[in-house]
Amino acid sequence: MNDVAMIELAKATLMTSLILVAPVLVVAMVIGIVVSLFQTMTSLQEQTLALVPKMLAVVATLILLMPWILAKLRDFARGLFENLAAYGPS
Repeated sequence: MNDVAMIELAKATLMTSLILVAPVLVVAMVIGIVVSLFQTMTSLQEQTLALVPKMLAVVATLILLMPWILAKLRDFARGLFENLAAYGPS
């Protein structure tokens, strides 16, 4: 495996992982901001109030996006296996 192929494989792996986790991170960030605003407006500083809605939103997002995530992972794995000979020792 030459250096260019290794860099391309690393780039594809990182981009795939970023694409897969971005929706979950965005949902967690938005829920965190909304809860923080609510806590600031009500002067209620309870830790579970910040954690529970974020956890529920992340789990719901993962459940809703699971078919898309699995399809992306399947396509990535298929591409890896189709080009397996290129990744071997040269």
